[in-house]
Amino acid sequence: MTRVLVVHHDLDLAGQEVDSLRRFGYDVIECSGPTWNRCPVLEGRPCDLAERADVLVYDVWASGDAEGARTLIENIRDIHPDTPVVLTSPGLQLAWEESIGPHAVTPLLGQPTGARLHEAIQSALGSVTPR
Repeated sequence: MTRVLVVHHDLDLAGQEVDSLRRFGYDVIECSGPTWNRCPVLEGRPCDLAERADVLVYDVWASGDAEGARTLIENIRDIHPDTPVVLTSPGLQLAWEESIGPHAVTPLLGQPTGARLHEAIQSALGSVTPR
């Protein structure tokens, strides 16, 4: 069973994503991110929850602001380079999002329904290349 870590600043939306992913058969771990917790990733340290996950689903606003989000995603990619990241965003893709290279993410723009999350996760898992 694929284990997914969902990191979202909005607890209600996170709950919806978690429920949707569980219906698709994923084993889901939930974290409210650095807006609610102390985040080791922002301090450049590994995240215990991320280490147990096969794929990471991050809300683009998980850190509370755009610059913090960039730092968070760049750090998670540096610290956990072999774990794919799906980056959800309700609006436009941010200029700093990368689809290739060491900070690459699989973007999911718009409403993150269960089906769309499932598709993005499968795409992210399929794009993992061994190091």
